[in-house]
Amino acid sequence: MAGEITDLVAEARTGTGKGAARQARREHNVPGIVYGGGTDPLPINLNYHYLMKHLKAGRFLSRLFNLKVEGHDDVRVICRNVQRDVVKGLPVHIDLMRLRRTSRIKLDIPVEVVGEEDCPGLRRGGVLTMVRPEVELTVTAGDIPEKITLDISELDIGDTGTISMITLPTGSKPTVDRDFVIANISAPSGLRAAEDEDEEEEEEVAAEEEAPAESET
Repeated sequence: MAGEITDLVAEARTGTGKGAARQARREHNVPGIVYGGGTDPLPINLNYHYLMKHLKAGRFLSRLFNLKVEGHDDVRVICRNVQRDVVKGLPVHIDLMRLRRTSRIKLDIPVEVVGEEDCPGLRRGGVLTMVRPEVELTVTAGDIPEKITLDISELDIGDTGTISMITLPTGSKPTVDRDFVIANISAPSGLRAAEDEDEEEEEEVAAEEEAPAESET
């Protein structure tokens, strides 16, 4: 289940509009807005370098944060948009949405692979390929899993691991309504080359056997 939720520290922004936003950027802040949750929107500022640290950590748009703003109660939020400068690509505005514990949201959840040491396919030299290192799930905000686990201990070369092989946490559901592939075990390049040669030889033999014999003159 979900581990400790990361704090996101901001300060309330006095004033709204383009003028206040430009002033925030001059002071090395990124302006933002917190909305939803049945309460009024709250204009905020986040320190530019502090926000960049979180952005570089990855998965910023799919993580739940505990927003801390002095003078306001802590609230769980998820980022719904990071507006960036069209030339430099740097963040210029951020939108955060408040969540209740019962809110249903879509998040990309990392996939952990276990059972590699017992996997017949890997023991035979097969190669594990992660088709989906993350899976988008619809989850409850109060019960977000850190990860989901795929057991490949019984997969052989040519086998695939699909979403139906994963026991999902209670209340979680894939956003894709089909049994899609998470990972597969493919043959090593040497074995694939040998199999290709065998197939070519078999095709040549079959062609020779099917060819009509030359009539005697």
